Amino acid sequence: MPITRSSGVLLHPTSLPGRYGIGGLGEAAHAFVGRLADCGQTWWQMLPVGPTGYGNSPYQSYSSHAGNPLLLSIQRLRSVGMLATADLRDYPACNDDHVDFDLVAAAKSAALARAYAEFHRTHDRDEYTTFIHENASWLDDYALFMALKRENHGAAWRDWPAPLALREPAALAAARGRLADHIDYTRFEQYVFAQQWQALRATCAVRGVKLIGDLPIYVAADSADVWSRPELFELDERGLPRFEAGVPPDYFNADGQLWGNPIYHWEAHRAENFAWWAERLRSTLRRFDLVRLDHFRGFDRYWAVPAGSATARPGHWYDAPGRELLTAVRAALGDLPLIAEDLGDIDAPVRALRDDFNLPGMRVLQFGFVGDEGSEYHLPHRHVQNAVAYTGTHDNDTTVGWFTGDLDHLETTQDPTQVLRERRRALRYVATPPVDFHWGLIRAALSSVAEIAIVPLQDLLGLDGSARMNVPGKVLPRNWSWRYRAPAFDNAVCDRLGQLTALFGRWNPHTPVPAHCQPDRAL
Repeated sequence: MPITRSSGVLLHPTSLPGRYGIGGLGEAAHAFVGRLADCGQTWWQMLPVGPTGYGNSPYQSYSSHAGNPLLLSIQRLRSVGMLATADLRDYPACNDDHVDFDLVAAAKSAALARAYAEFHRTHDRDEYTTFIHENASWLDDYALFMALKRENHGAAWRDWPAPLALREPAALAAARGRLADHIDYTRFEQYVFAQQWQALRATCAVRGVKLIGDLPIYVAADSADVWSRPELFELDERGLPRFEAGVPPDYFNADGQLWGNPIYHWEAHRAENFAWWAERLRSTLRRFDLVRLDHFRGFDRYWAVPAGSATARPGHWYDAPGRELLTAVRAALGDLPLIAEDLGDIDAPVRALRDDFNLPGMRVLQFGFVGDEGSEYHLPHRHVQNAVAYTGTHDNDTTVGWFTGDLDHLETTQDPTQVLRERRRALRYVATPPVDFHWGLIRAALSSVAEIAIVPLQDLLGLDGSARMNVPGKVLPRNWSWRYRAPAFDNAVCDRLGQLTALFGRWNPHTPVPAHCQPDRAL
């Protein structure tokens, strides 16, 4: 897919405002698309949208193919007659600033159960039957997996009775019979997700906004992916990982990051010509126009830590067949509309793999002021066109938090002196007053020669570290939970973003540039 000079905003749908405790695919999402178009943006970038498991992380999903039912819109279910006002009288009051995942999961499950009952009473099932048939390759295993997980009180699949954990045909056949209603309910959730997603895509098409998705390199150990295809992963005879994925000590953590995901059995993937990967990417590209390929360096070499290790330090580097994988996937799918998340410990072979497949890499401005060798790579004057420039990502502090955060509670391996030096460098570079630093960094990103520039919404709103989305490698109560209130993304913010977008030639051609955003009027 040809990419022209453009820009967009990073915001996970869970962070959208609304009555029901979590953002999703409802009216706030459609309004957000309109707001992006009004200020000239072309892209809405999201995190993975699969059903979340451990720690509510979008990167620890129960399925590579399914959508997260917590994103389903209650309003939209009401508008199609699956819910009535009376069905929602007991829906609890929810926090508007952070997602209480346990509260929301219980409340939404109750509402969806009522919608499911109404669907079977009053709605035509022909389209539903077609959906089940067209998605059987992944939906059958996922629906059975979720039904068995419910029957086993949420236990990981490796802790289920052995005949089910090991997928003995007789045990699975019996489970399909006794759990038929639960299996059908999970299929219903995915059917509604597909409908609501397509409605959002239709609004995007009308407003000229495109979607950037995110494909984690690894899948969760407790997932339908691993349970249904254990031979594709490095597992022992009990289904436990022999090794866990992670990264060595880095900027964020002196002990490295231990993610807990199983490592791929690459020889098994090679034997089937990477068909599992092709299907995984195909499924994601049905939803998104462009996909960020997470932890791209792991497709060249990956860090594997012996299972049971307390930290990621005991790990070792191993070679991965990334070139074979991308070649096979390109043969199966055609062009690869992918962004390579080429952050971290990147060397010449990783850059060659990225460049040989013509994948844009990432440039994160917050990383550009460290002063270490190679950090200038992230500053606009060192950018290249085939790249995506970010002020920060979901794993960074907000720009304001990064610039003003408490030196006694740093989330990096730097000492306070190094951080102060970094901040002084950054302030000189953007040449704005400290109170306006976030807009200076946004301006720097939009001025870059990189074809795409992306700004997290928290940076546009000038929010401090309390609005941070995630601290990498740590399971914290506030991770993934931040939400914004609709009035915050007001006309003043939209106009300022729009003026800079027009000034630096990134305006969405689908929308005329309004007079107050014309380059000769821009700030």
